[in-house]
Amino acid sequence: MSTMFTWREVVPAPGEPVAPDERLPWGRTVGLGAQHVVAMFGATFVFPLVMGLDPNLAIMFSGICTILFLLVTTNRVPSYLGTSASFVASVAAIRTHSNGDSAHVTGAILVAGLVLGVVGVLVHFGGSGIIHAVLPPAVTGAVVMLIGFNLAPVVAGIYWPQDQWVALLTATFMVCAAVLLPGFWSRIAVFLALIFGYLISWLADVMFGTIHSITGSSNGKELDHDRVSWVGVHAADWIGLPSGKLSDGVSVVHSPSFSLTFILLVLPGVIALIAENTGHVKAVAEMTKTDLDPYMGRAIAADGFATALSSAFGGSPTTTYAENIGVMGATKVYSTAAYYVAAIVAILLGLCPKFGAVVSATPGGVLGGITVILYGMIGLVGAKIWVENGVDFGNPVNMVGLAAGLIAGIGGVSLTFGKNFELSGIALGTILVIVYYHLVNGRAGRGSGRVTQALSHPDAPTGQNTSHRSESMQE
Repeated sequence: MSTMFTWREVVPAPGEPVAPDERLPWGRTVGLGAQHVVAMFGATFVFPLVMGLDPNLAIMFSGICTILFLLVTTNRVPSYLGTSASFVASVAAIRTHSNGDSAHVTGAILVAGLVLGVVGVLVHFGGSGIIHAVLPPAVTGAVVMLIGFNLAPVVAGIYWPQDQWVALLTATFMVCAAVLLPGFWSRIAVFLALIFGYLISWLADVMFGTIHSITGSSNGKELDHDRVSWVGVHAADWIGLPSGKLSDGVSVVHSPSFSLTFILLVLPGVIALIAENTGHVKAVAEMTKTDLDPYMGRAIAADGFATALSSAFGGSPTTTYAENIGVMGATKVYSTAAYYVAAIVAILLGLCPKFGAVVSATPGGVLGGITVILYGMIGLVGAKIWVENGVDFGNPVNMVGLAAGLIAGIGGVSLTFGKNFELSGIALGTILVIVYYHLVNGRAGRGSGRVTQALSHPDAPTGQNTSHRSESMQE
């Protein structure tokens, strides 16, 4: 009897694809599952570190949440759920607040996860047109861009100063690895950069001794310290549940706390996750030559509820991983069986505290080199959304409607209401982008686009209006 957990075993000819409901022989399936773990590994560990959460707990829940995702999508959408970067900027803002700690971080993300889950349910029953109506490409690209570029001060003020030369070398290596290495190796550039930076930091300790700089826990004060310290590694157990304290004193596994101010800070990340999940499902549909639109809502809802589940225990937010799409594209193996293997391997790694301690000991300079690229890439994904959807900035709806939100979000503009409530940064920027865009969309006066058209289309004949074409493409 065929069930959801029955995969048809195949031995394909070279270049022949393996469908989601098929699998290779179990030995090869296990190997491919391990390959998926390596592909998601670097980013899944880096982002919990920069958010001040526990990487061991993050990788364990990445496995649990991947299984949840596969179950909700009835094994039709092959995907791995790794740690999301969409909330990193908001988390940084929460931690700069005098009352913000890890419990407030996970509480705000939990609510965002529930909101994403509800959006997924609405899309499942109402169709994907809901997303395009509220969040057209012009708006989605702007929000993703301000999330990424809002992180620039985090790199400049926290990670890069810890060891500027290790950061520079690590960034240089990652750029070269991501572009120059062949196939699979380029897709694990973050993981390779972690290893490279670790080795460079260790060599620097051996050759030059301690460094005098700030650390992640020195509150901006410079002090002498080793770049690589394995004190925590030696003290950690080989087998056990994630435990201990985070850098702010909150337990690794903890109950979330809730604050409206902090919740509003992270909600813009929901827009980025909607864009990521939508893009993932469309990419998988294209590769597998199947219609996955009926599963779009399921995928979005699964990611949202997975994020809420992880955050309820102190874990990191999740998202579908492009790194694993790359592995599928290279191997043409879309079997969901491989993702169950990857999830189980991740859970087992999460049950090894010593392994997590090694990752937690990653030098700050290494994180500086990696994040200076990753954060920039997040911002440029917003530009990619604009380009791929033909967003025309000769149209004043796009040029003027988005401008204020971008500057407010990236520049840290704030609005204060009374004594205890403030909107600033990403939260304010997102609100302005959405409100201003919909305020003027479809209401442009005759000839109103001449200035912006001259800026974006200087060679266009006088009087030619490109605004109508842009509006029709987005609606």
